[in-house]
Amino acid sequence: MTKFTFKYPIAFGACLVLMQACTLQKTASPALTEKPKVQCIWGSDKFDICRYDSKEAIINALIAEMTVDEKIGQMTQSVWHNSVSPEIIQDRKIGSIIHTEGPTPGPKVSDWVAKFNTFQAHALKTRLGIPLLIGVDAIHGQNTFEGAVIFPHNIGMGATRNYDLIRRAAEITAIETAGTGFNWTFSPVIAMPEHEHWGRVYEGFSEDANVTTKALIASIQGHQGTDLAQAYTIAATAKHYLGDGATVGGREGGNAIISEKALRERFLPPYQAAVNHGISAIMVGFNSVNGTNMHQNTYLVQDVLKGQLGFDGVVITDWLGGTRWGEPHTVINAGIDIAMQPANHDEFMAKLKETVLDGTVSMERIDDAVRRILGLKFDLGLFNDPFAKKELSALVGSTQHREVARQAVRESLVLLKSEANALPLKANESIAVVGEHANNSGLQSGGWTMHWQGQTHSYANSTTILDGIQAFAPEVQYQPMGCTSDTQAEKVVAVVGELPYAEFKGDSTNLALTVAQQEMIKHCKALGKKVIVVLISGRAMTVTDTINQSDAFIAAWLPGSEGMGIADFLFAANGFEPVGKLPTSWPKEYADLPLAQDAENALFPFGFGLSKF
Repeated sequence: MTKFTFKYPIAFGACLVLMQACTLQKTASPALTEKPKVQCIWGSDKFDICRYDSKEAIINALIAEMTVDEKIGQMTQSVWHNSVSPEIIQDRKIGSIIHTEGPTPGPKVSDWVAKFNTFQAHALKTRLGIPLLIGVDAIHGQNTFEGAVIFPHNIGMGATRNYDLIRRAAEITAIETAGTGFNWTFSPVIAMPEHEHWGRVYEGFSEDANVTTKALIASIQGHQGTDLAQAYTIAATAKHYLGDGATVGGREGGNAIISEKALRERFLPPYQAAVNHGISAIMVGFNSVNGTNMHQNTYLVQDVLKGQLGFDGVVITDWLGGTRWGEPHTVINAGIDIAMQPANHDEFMAKLKETVLDGTVSMERIDDAVRRILGLKFDLGLFNDPFAKKELSALVGSTQHREVARQAVRESLVLLKSEANALPLKANESIAVVGEHANNSGLQSGGWTMHWQGQTHSYANSTTILDGIQAFAPEVQYQPMGCTSDTQAEKVVAVVGELPYAEFKGDSTNLALTVAQQEMIKHCKALGKKVIVVLISGRAMTVTDTINQSDAFIAAWLPGSEGMGIADFLFAANGFEPVGKLPTSWPKEYADLPLAQDAENALFPFGFGLSKF
């Protein structure tokens, strides 16, 4: 007999309820060939144990016992800091919470663990004691906690083509996410961006389906391991289903026009791979496909994803997705299982209940959603041990984890140009560093770093690019505003790029450097310096003139917290040679956009990257 155990006394009440439910013929699930064997044992003062024949038996027993309110609560996700107390979670029987932009539990890991354990404890005080899913957008490390390791954004990870490294980065992200109190991350993004205008290009691994699929598989393996119930694993979420990177004009939440042929040959294979490799959840996108929003797209969610692709995990909305595009019943009937309603969970729950009671939403659809949600909670081991993994807390931001991120940075850099012995740098050379991006970990990390839209100042326990360069060459001269007549250095490292942004606010038709940055590089070159440009960006930019003016040019993407990795590259530390390859095509000029692997018009085609300095 498989044993499922509740380790905490509060679960004993649920066990008694279930024993009664399972022994009564009228409440036993007709899907079972025999009634589940349930035994409740009062153990020591620490443990109460329930034993069941199978996961399916306990889930069926729970569903048979649950009220409509309890089921809808499981289908609702709120945000812990939006006037939502642990008592409200308990009273409304809400099944999951998230942490996102807003106040944090505190500056220390222990603050986060204590906060989310309090919410979990109140969930266990409900009639059935069903534990919470606790989610976060940990998309390049546990990027909401100041002190965690921040990896390069996915566009940089895709540039490495090192799938073992991508898996290891996901493992570390899972450890640091679990160590701060979470059991679920809303990543990886597996969009295949087709427009550099899109403000989320950097969240995708590549415009190429093959690279995206390999990186996706590695990410799932890293986050979820071989057993979700292990302490160091968390549930992963593939997003955003479907076509989020292919909207007309690269507009966030826009319309993607996708033929049935393209759907089958380009867009579905990565999601089929996600299903085949056991992804726990899939999030639908803000966008529409052929005019139908994904939150209401019954064909693509219910028929294709759950039916044809065989996905048996949880489908979740994006932000406010249960009410944003219509009434809740239209979203749930389309096949969505959990609605992320951080500001209006009461509205969502009340409206959904009305449509369940009047038959607009069938109980069969509700039970299907709840069965998937409870299944994920069982797979995560939450019915056995729902609380934060304190044993992992000490590993958050550890030196070992930072070394892996440092490796990821140096392997993610793509050398687009290298002439006139500009690289590698030598410690005894006369070197100057210019540009404000050089000494600011917020600027070098981009959006989804400490804050939703990122930040323009450094954060704790990070290493800037300047820090890294000075570790190799302590006498380096730093001039944030550019070269002057007093600049004595023969070589200048110009670190330039975009300001941080994320979804919606990152959509842009301006993909050029600022005039000030362009003039800074021109001036340094006019003074006779060898200029090495390090571009910090979330996408390929229209910088052909700047590339032509430089002696070496590096696409550094958004490297995260470990600026030492860029210094490793510049100084060819330990004999390092460039390995990064473009994950997207690189445009000659703005008029050529969108490129999407159009090698004929690209300045640098997809996959380009020099392997020698």
